[in-house]
Amino acid sequence: NTVLGLFDWTRSFAEQVAGMVKSTVTGLWHGFVTYLPDLFTALVIIGIAYLVVRLLRLVFEGVERQRIKLRGFYPEWSRTSFHLLRLLVIALTLVVVFPYLPGSSSPAFQGVSIFLGVLLSLGSTTAVANVVAGIVITYTRAFRLGDYVCIADTEGRIIERTAFATRIRTPKNVDVSLPNSAVLSDKVINYSSQAMSSGIRLHTGVTIGYDVPWPRVQKLLLEAASATEHIESDPAPYVLQTALEDNYVAYELNATTKEVRLRPKIYSDLHANILDSFRIGGVEITSPHYRAVRDGNASTIPVHEEPPPPEDTVAQPALEESDEAELSEPTLTGEQDEQPAEADETARPEEQDDRS
Repeated sequence: NTVLGLFDWTRSFAEQVAGMVKSTVTGLWHGFVTYLPDLFTALVIIGIAYLVVRLLRLVFEGVERQRIKLRGFYPEWSRTSFHLLRLLVIALTLVVVFPYLPGSSSPAFQGVSIFLGVLLSLGSTTAVANVVAGIVITYTRAFRLGDYVCIADTEGRIIERTAFATRIRTPKNVDVSLPNSAVLSDKVINYSSQAMSSGIRLHTGVTIGYDVPWPRVQKLLLEAASATEHIESDPAPYVLQTALEDNYVAYELNATTKEVRLRPKIYSDLHANILDSFRIGGVEITSPHYRAVRDGNASTIPVHEEPPPPEDTVAQPALEESDEAELSEPTLTGEQDEQPAEADETARPEEQDDRS
């Protein structure tokens, strides 16, 4: 404007531009000064909301760490309850502060707010369902972090639970993420809820033919259970006869363990011990169809093979046996030769009698 004001033909234009800029800045300043009371009110409301959130955080952290105890309120509910109340406080704060925002009464601002609200509600249906499912799961106390569970055919340890998903680490060291809505709609098997107090019951079954007495089968199964590591002796394992089928009896071995995270290994060891126990006891575990069409073939009981002796101990006896065989051959041959001679001598008198 200073340069344009040096010339007569542009001086009026420069004065008009300077006046427009001055009026705009003056209007903004007056608007800011006028908005200061509303801004102060909005800041006070936001400050109060912040203090309320801080107070809620302190209370629920105390509940979570069990420094504060509320009757009927479990510590695992504290985190979710805090998030819900914080969200409620923030929503109420936005509703109260909204009229004090500059331009909040303009139709354009209201139209944009409505458009964003509709867009968010239509696009977040699945997300909202997962959030609601996560809240329901929390207050039903289906599981906690670190529990060993089975959800939707996925077995493992709970390592994380967020507002949208639950993560499980399987025994194969694989992390599986399940949406909270899927967790809520499926059954949850929690192996850790009673593990430390009374333990969980492991069970496995075998089918044995009617030719084997049931006390013998029970004895072999109980011996296999007692030989398995991490199987508790109290309560003692027991065996049930679960079915009397056409060709076999179904037995179920039940045993208790407190090591829920070792379930796959305990089952493997238990099955191995059952096989060893029945092999030593001389009882074969066969298919009922195979048992029904038995045609005299060999038994299916595995034969226990001893490891072969070292080579130096095998070679020497073999040579000695061959030497003994060679030494005994002449003697055997001599004995065989003497027997025909004696037979000839006994036969000669008979021939002489015939001639006479």
